[in-house]
Amino acid sequence: MNDTPRIDRRQFLRRAACAAVGATAVTSTVADLRMINAVSAATNPADYKALVCLFLFGGNDGNNLVVPTDSTSYGQYAAARGGLALGTGQLAAINPAVSDGHSYGMHPACPEIAQLFNSGKAALVFNVGSLVVPTTKTQFQAQSVPLPAQLFAHSEQQVQWQTSIPDRLGRSGWGGRAADLLNSMNGSASVSMNISINTSNVFQVGNQVTPYTVSQNGSVGLPWTTGTRLQAVKDLLDQPHPNLYEDTYAKTTRRAIDNDALLSGALGAAAPFTTPFPSGGLAAQLKMIARLIAARGTLGHSRQIFFASVGGYDLHGTQAGAHHDLLRELSTSLKAFYDCTVELGVASQVTTFTASDFGRTLQTNGTGSEHGWGNHQIVMGGAVRGQRTYGVFPNMAINGPDDTGQGRWIPTISVDEYSATMAKWFGVSPTNMPIVFPNIARFRQDLGFML
Repeated sequence: MNDTPRIDRRQFLRRAACAAVGATAVTSTVADLRMINAVSAATNPADYKALVCLFLFGGNDGNNLVVPTDSTSYGQYAAARGGLALGTGQLAAINPAVSDGHSYGMHPACPEIAQLFNSGKAALVFNVGSLVVPTTKTQFQAQSVPLPAQLFAHSEQQVQWQTSIPDRLGRSGWGGRAADLLNSMNGSASVSMNISINTSNVFQVGNQVTPYTVSQNGSVGLPWTTGTRLQAVKDLLDQPHPNLYEDTYAKTTRRAIDNDALLSGALGAAAPFTTPFPSGGLAAQLKMIARLIAARGTLGHSRQIFFASVGGYDLHGTQAGAHHDLLRELSTSLKAFYDCTVELGVASQVTTFTASDFGRTLQTNGTGSEHGWGNHQIVMGGAVRGQRTYGVFPNMAINGPDDTGQGRWIPTISVDEYSATMAKWFGVSPTNMPIVFPNIARFRQDLGFML
């Protein structure tokens, strides 16, 4: 005799409906229609492109990711960094094809990134950060221009980086808004073009497109729809449901079951690759992204946006060893992922970029560093105009023209400019750029680092 407690169909659906349907689903309908109408008909649906956002949670110390080696800048760097300073002999050499008057090296844990840079497959973008408008030190001190809310605070700056809306609360991310515009290129594909590995994020949330979360091992699925229960749940969901909320929940849940089966099947059917990946969580995430790229045909995706992340970068103390380990993981994982895109034949169609809460102070607190502002970022892929640096490297003088205090650099490139350059390559037209980046009229649309 089965002792499992019974729950009738109406009670089951009613209990779960509130979790499945948010109030924004109705209120965003008008915005969704406007967004759909904005899609550019001129976009060629035959090509494939992917963006991979790699978010370094906590605030990566860009001051030790890229170190100036010319005598004046290095002297200022070493004096302020104290025990965190890296010796010039330790650094991985990079050789920019175009000089900006400085010379640089990368953290000794990053020889693979330096190799990608020197081979033209990666670029460095200097001093990027959240800005409402272009800002000088004089304006900052006088507070004569609007500034991003809650500067130097983790959660607010993470959201501002992901939404590219620093002057007001945004419920959608720039990756989500770009997906709203370009989603029609994926035809009737049922699995979202925005796929996140392991974690939820604001970056991929659109008004129309919502992110689909998978684990580093594949589709997560629904734990209560496995084995012998699966068909029973399907039969229950397929029954008529006169109540709007019940019906919506039933359709949403059935779609989740079907997408789980589709994604699992697509991953299983995709041709295997042989590129070795190092151990560790970040490498596992990027390997899963490579598998999803390999499965793009079965999924029906001409455009994909991925989100991967790693934490631990908030290093107020014992920074030297921890940062070395984090950057080692970053460098080896990026190299493996790029090599895999070469094997898959999509190296020029996949662009990977870093983002982080903010930079860190050039001045050390003794064993670590504090929250900063402007930071240096990596862009990688065959479509990147690599072996070049973009933007202006900050003046390393403490209390100098770029410093708001302790070596917190005022960004000279906004998140909008950095992101819009990749969005343009991805297929967002100049006309539609303000839909994705509401503040872009205050900045440049293209920094030139994409071919």
